[in-house]
Amino acid sequence: MKALLFAAGKGTRLKPFTDEHPKALVPVNGVPLLERNIKFLQSFGINDFVVNIHHFGLQIKDFLQKNDNFGANIELSDERAELLETGGGLVFAKRFLNHGEDFIIMNADILTDLNIDGLVRFHKERLDFVTLAVSDRNSSRKLLFNEEMMLRGWLNVQTGEQRLAEFNKGFRPLAFSGIHCINPIIFNKIKRTGKFSIMEEYLDMMHTERIRGYQHKAKLIDVGRPESVTEAELYFK
Repeated sequence: MKALLFAAGKGTRLKPFTDEHPKALVPVNGVPLLERNIKFLQSFGINDFVVNIHHFGLQIKDFLQKNDNFGANIELSDERAELLETGGGLVFAKRFLNHGEDFIIMNADILTDLNIDGLVRFHKERLDFVTLAVSDRNSSRKLLFNEEMMLRGWLNVQTGEQRLAEFNKGFRPLAFSGIHCINPIIFNKIKRTGKFSIMEEYLDMMHTERIRGYQHKAKLIDVGRPESVTEAELYFK
């Protein structure tokens, strides 16, 4: 199984570090996020990676070369010409991923102890189109799931704005964890081009495709702000 690590973001909330470095190289207890997540996924037997780059992308390329790719097979999806967001970045990396096998996507700025084997097994047993790792935690935006954990909507907690596939029958609001398991048939279904969020596609596809949530209770920290780096250092040594 391959994994696509989204490492192209500008990380504006992590200034001043990101004024001169990519967010994916933010150190947590001296170990860059990208290194942590490569080794994390390797612990589940994943050793083939695609890493997308944009902001200070050459630093990521040099970092990987300096460390011999941590013993992994790593291909770079180079978005330095234009940052394409998650959906555009996925489409741009299609040539690396469209080989008939399911693959993992993970945001490089997420730190977690989620059991990836459990997520993959859940996805494959149900032959789902997309499986989204989700949890019951504080978030300004929630995904909405029915009793079968099928994606049926999206909610902005602060404004009350909703996007629904059907009338809200007491759907369960859960926060997306930035980790997905995907069937490559998705490349035949995506309608948008250029720069866009993959979540926009999911909210369109939930009307016709099996997009299911995998609820977990794992520790998960979005290392997007200086204070979250401090929090992460308490849990990830």
